[in-house]
Amino acid sequence: MADIAKLVEDLSALTVLEAADLAKALEEAWGVSAAAAVAVAAPAAGGEAAAAVEEKTEFDVILTGDGGKKIQVIKEVRAITSLGLTEAKALVEGAPKAVKEGVSKAEAEDIKKKIEEAGGTVEIK
Repeated sequence: MADIAKLVEDLSALTVLEAADLAKALEEAWGVSAAAAVAVAAPAAGGEAAAAVEEKTEFDVILTGDGGKKIQVIKEVRAITSLGLTEAKALVEGAPKAVKEGVSKAEAEDIKKKIEEAGGTVEIK
């Protein structure tokens, strides 16, 4: 059997073109394809990159304050969430708290606009 350390040393000395020629020669000699291994590894790396670039589709609307207009903000929170008076009051007084979670960007922007018009402050995450 060949000396493995010597083989590693010889392979390390190859240029990129020589390594490509070696891969082609081994594929022909053994009837295998190195592309299959690359194809399996590529989606894993590409999937991570795609997840990092993927645009967020669900948003949380967080009430950060009532802006001194607690009653108007409570009324708006009730209209948006269908909560009772006590629950809406607790939500507004306990700010920062989520008004709605997992909503679309358009709905989140609409909720933010309504609460801000009532005098509250909102953050979309």
